[in-house]
Amino acid sequence: MPDMMLEAACQGPVCGVDEAGRGPWAGPVYAAAVILDPKRLPDGLDDSKKLSAKARDRLEAEIKDRALAWCVASASVEEIAALNILHASGLAMHRAVTGLKVTAAFALVDGNYRFALPCPIKTVVGGDGISASIAAASILAKTARDRLMQEMDALYPGYGFAAHKGYHAPTHVEALSRLGPCPIHRLSWAPVRLVLEGGLGSRDGLED
Repeated sequence: MPDMMLEAACQGPVCGVDEAGRGPWAGPVYAAAVILDPKRLPDGLDDSKKLSAKARDRLEAEIKDRALAWCVASASVEEIAALNILHASGLAMHRAVTGLKVTAAFALVDGNYRFALPCPIKTVVGGDGISASIAAASILAKTARDRLMQEMDALYPGYGFAAHKGYHAPTHVEALSRLGPCPIHRLSWAPVRLVLEGGLGSRDGLED
């Protein structure tokens, strides 16, 4: 289970940073930064992908209530197209860290890419399963993005965004083929272009 050992080894307020939504075919990429209070850790923190939606919702409320500071930010579909998904993810992370009400002296970032953030960083591969702060950030980023995609399902009905959150799924391929793209589809992505060109069927097992 994630703990606070990495945080304890750093000087000053330490934020965990993680993103959600690098892989989907539609919607923005989200990032969150969280500075936890070691004396008031929410129970059950873990990698957001390992938690049920109900557990994530409970932990989202507890993190926001108990953390010393937190911020959720995003980069738009247009920014993803202009910058590419890696740099758009970095932009969302920078916005999240900058938006913290407590200035972070150090950031623990999930993954192995050293994004340019407004403080020194340490990358942590599999960080959402190691660092409690990164796990908390992964939960806030995912719950915020999932909520947005549910809203997009109502705004752009027929694509099934509430179910698959914009990721590759047979229902998404079928709807995209039938309806064409909507304003939140990532048209610069090769799989989306393949569907629109009729080159990707709903049974193709493309990795997202």
